[in-house]
Amino acid sequence: MTSRELAARVAALLIARRQTLAVAESSAGGLIASGLLAVPGASAYFLGGAVVYTAQAREALLGITPEMMAGMRPSTEGYAKLLAAGARGKLGADWGLAETGATGPSGNRYGDAAGHACFAVSGWLAWRMAQDQAPPGGEAARTLETGSADREANMEAFAVGALRMLEEALTS
Repeated sequence: MTSRELAARVAALLIARRQTLAVAESSAGGLIASGLLAVPGASAYFLGGAVVYTAQAREALLGITPEMMAGMRPSTEGYAKLLAAGARGKLGADWGLAETGATGPSGNRYGDAAGHACFAVSGWLAWRMAQDQAPPGGEAARTLETGSADREANMEAFAVGALRMLEEALTS
């Protein structure tokens, strides 16, 4: 299933639930937001999104300061949770969705191989997805390793992975 097809399914769920979404993506480069905005009626659920590709963008767009990043590095599940919660909070959405990773053809400066991505969902039902976590933040995260150095294919896989995680949260 493509990211566009999955985005249409997610959009239908959000519209039916009358819930809203904010997105923070990095390595997917806007594919998540693009897929969601391609669905007619997107203004009913899509509050906004940001491609948070640098520390400068992270601070300017989401208000995540270097102090908030203490002890954390990008391309981790913890960082994805911070992005999802940040996007959700900044826009006052019911749900926040985030993606961060290394698309390729080489790995990132943090030591992650190409094809590594982390996704997070922040929302009132997301805690059900986190089997080993309590509900305080209403967040869940997961990691994907594609094993591929194909940048474009990884971007699509990352968008699909993030949207699939949101779909699971919405149907939990």
